[in-house]
Amino acid sequence: MITVIKNVRVMQTEPPFEVLNGVDVVISGDTITGVGKGIAADVKADKVIEGKNRVLMPGNVCSHHHYYSGLSRGMLISAGPQTDFIQVLKEWWWRLDRGLDEEACYYSSLICSLDAIAAGTTTCIDHHASPNYIKGSLSTIAKGMEEVGVRGATCYEVTDRNGGMKEVEAGVEENVRFAKEVDSRKANGEKVLCEAMIGGHAPFTIPDEGLKLMSEAVKETDRGMHLHCAEDKYDVIHSHHIYGKDIVKRLEENDLLSNKTLLVHGLFLNDDEIKTINAHDCFFAHNGRSNMNNGVGYLKRITDVKNLVIGTDGCGGNMFEELKIAFFKHKDEHLPFWPADYVKALNRGNRLVETCFGDGRKWGKVEKGYTADLVLLNYHNPTPLKKENAAGHFVWGMASGHVDTVLVDGKVVMEDRVFAGLDVDAIYAKASEVAQRVWNTVDKIKA
Repeated sequence: MITVIKNVRVMQTEPPFEVLNGVDVVISGDTITGVGKGIAADVKADKVIEGKNRVLMPGNVCSHHHYYSGLSRGMLISAGPQTDFIQVLKEWWWRLDRGLDEEACYYSSLICSLDAIAAGTTTCIDHHASPNYIKGSLSTIAKGMEEVGVRGATCYEVTDRNGGMKEVEAGVEENVRFAKEVDSRKANGEKVLCEAMIGGHAPFTIPDEGLKLMSEAVKETDRGMHLHCAEDKYDVIHSHHIYGKDIVKRLEENDLLSNKTLLVHGLFLNDDEIKTINAHDCFFAHNGRSNMNNGVGYLKRITDVKNLVIGTDGCGGNMFEELKIAFFKHKDEHLPFWPADYVKALNRGNRLVETCFGDGRKWGKVEKGYTADLVLLNYHNPTPLKKENAAGHFVWGMASGHVDTVLVDGKVVMEDRVFAGLDVDAIYAKASEVAQRVWNTVDKIKA
């Protein structure tokens, strides 16, 4: 399959944010094979997309998502006090995930994937929990992703918060089972859009025996760990109280830090811990909107993080919106990052994608040899758009409403804002029914 995007403006989201005007982009299968003026003139294309007056850019990456939150929007349940983070978890999120079954996980995945693609996000790194439906849950999440056509990775967040070590063991087993399923599919020559990681909730709900099991799973599957840490001071205090050491020290002692590791939040990590995760080349996901929503504070050491990436922590898959709010909050804290720093961090999510898929392919640029995960915008710039101000246009001007057409792995999954081969209205209608059923269940669950 050869696809051509003609006469388009290309804007890179990796420094130096190069802008190319009036070029053709040729895609063969899943890979960009050429970018340049007039290069498509003699190409026999199976599909031609007109790019005049449009901007073509690499697809955005949500480096930390919670697909299990897909049916929580506007959730109507009775809940007790939520004056601290632990109460928020117990009264809201931990009740929600206990109400999820296979159907709910499937529709959560469909909805989150549709919303992501519509917002120009081509990859979502998911972190899943459904304590009453653990075995098989990651395959259900992957099914929804792949049916919509979004790229991703998922994992089960290992925890002892509901069932002690039996729950820990079940979570680890599901992570390993799904990773082996992915390996088997690839060995059979299947195209896999959803990869595996080894997930953990947060250190305060994972005993040392659980971290050891996760470490064994990481080594057995050759996957990276995906873990919340120090989202709230409670996590830090718990680690010092119960284990007498910093959170990152616990992880390091269990061989859980590497260049495939994704740590999330980290608001209350200390200077030594930041240095340690940087030394291990770990990825570190900042989730500005979620931090504000949960009232946990601000990541003051954000400028010290080496491999900073951007996630939403389940606040949807709209990275245009996430980046704007994260940037504005950063400036409100009187810190030094500018739009270029945030766009660079967002694009760095592609390095995480490369570690997840581990097949030698490249992501994150509209350039020959890169995987064709691309977004075409109907963005009319009222001021000059150049490499020197491209990041400013991204933060101050571009929005999800400008997203017109999306390609993942070289395949058009949405064109002119219409999804290929999907009855989107029917999916959303059914999701609403499932959501109401889940809410009714959650309302009966005690915190």
